[in-house]
Amino acid sequence: MLTVRAAVSGDFERIMNIYRYAQDYMIENGNPFQWGHFYPDETQIHADINCNACMVICDGTEIHGVFALFSGEEPTYQTIEGGSWLNDEPYITIHRLAGDGSVRGLFQCAVSYCKGISRNIRADTHADNKIMQRLFERNGFYKCGIIHVKDGTARTAYQYAAS
Repeated sequence: MLTVRAAVSGDFERIMNIYRYAQDYMIENGNPFQWGHFYPDETQIHADINCNACMVICDGTEIHGVFALFSGEEPTYQTIEGGSWLNDEPYITIHRLAGDGSVRGLFQCAVSYCKGISRNIRADTHADNKIMQRLFERNGFYKCGIIHVKDGTARTAYQYAAS
């Protein structure tokens, strides 16, 4: 059974190995520009761990997935083009979701965990990340429009809102 817990500093190397695997996987599967081999970097992961935003997905013995989870307003979500958010209620944001390729169900585990915390979840992904887009849509997220991340590049924005 997969579970989610907050990452600790001792998880750092495993987390970085998962992100390296995910970077290679995205590059090999038609999404070379979202992360490349440079994102997320070590500084970002240390910051996520230090502010308790880095979450890991475990099977009881090993970490197989990782994501960042934030409460409060995401600055890059203030402006959305070509659509609108489903509502203006408080939300949590999922960023940097990745797995090691050895276990199925990581996305569903992360989303179930998030749905247990909030009725509103927002996320975004690169236009070339077809796998993540399908996962969002299969799990009750709606495509809301386009946002731009800090470096100015566009991302497809999604939201889940419980009824």
